[in-house]
Amino acid sequence: MAQITLGGTPTETSGKLPENGSKLSNFILTASDLSTKNLHDYDGYRKVLNIFPSVDTGVCATSARKFNEEASRLENTKVLCISRDLPFAQARFCASEGLENVEMLSDFKQGSFGKENGLEISNGAFEGLHSRVVIVLDKDNTILHTEQVPEIGQEPNYQDALNALQ
Repeated sequence: MAQITLGGTPTETSGKLPENGSKLSNFILTASDLSTKNLHDYDGYRKVLNIFPSVDTGVCATSARKFNEEASRLENTKVLCISRDLPFAQARFCASEGLENVEMLSDFKQGSFGKENGLEISNGAFEGLHSRVVIVLDKDNTILHTEQVPEIGQEPNYQDALNALQ
């Protein structure tokens, strides 16, 4: 498990992130249109997984905006924003913000993505939500970079994630 904080209060996650160089396990998530998506729907693309507790918090919204901006400059790359938010909230957020370069995916139905990848918050006020994590994959789903943000209210290191794609 990873030790993280929420507003300075210690909390922890359900495990450790997958290791760089390993393959990310397949997932089943729900898209904003309520269709089911899995990792193999994105085969052949490089992927930035921007994972966070809720799009309705300031830092989560900022990370979605920032990756949306950066994604427009990336070739053959999909940015997947993953949370436990309902697909309706994710779609509303993207529409109100004009985000067109990221794809929102929800773990509300299966609820297994966070647990299987060691990033679900296991205690405290955000228990059951995803911690703030970035995972970068190559086109064959090999993990190039991971970041477990130590304080939930802190933004991820965008440049490190983007550099992993170079």
